[in-house]
Amino acid sequence: MIGYVTLGSRDVQKAAPFYDALAKELDTPRMMESDTFIAWGRPDGAAGIGLTLPFNGEPATVGNGVMVALAARDADQVRRLYEIALAHGGKCEGPPGPRGETFYAAYFRDPDGNKLNAFVMV
Repeated sequence: MIGYVTLGSRDVQKAAPFYDALAKELDTPRMMESDTFIAWGRPDGAAGIGLTLPFNGEPATVGNGVMVALAARDADQVRRLYEIALAHGGKCEGPPGPRGETFYAAYFRDPDGNKLNAFVMV
């Protein structure tokens, strides 16, 4: 159902290394880009993620209650994605660990403050 998710950025080129590092771990390449927009994904794959300067020229803002969840292969990859995020300017919103009996996740924010998580159902 979800084709892709787009997040706003104050500076796409400055924020790109954060997403490049996460995408590399998830084996997901850049598939589109311009001066104001970058998208990571595969044309025939699962939902991708885009990073953009807002079209209306207003400052990018973080949605309260909005989060993008990145599907990981296993708990080890959840931990790697969390460590990659923090190493590339992300901020911790909840370290890796179980959240209930069948859900393992880590939560973090990108350099612009957008909230993401990496998760796996166990």
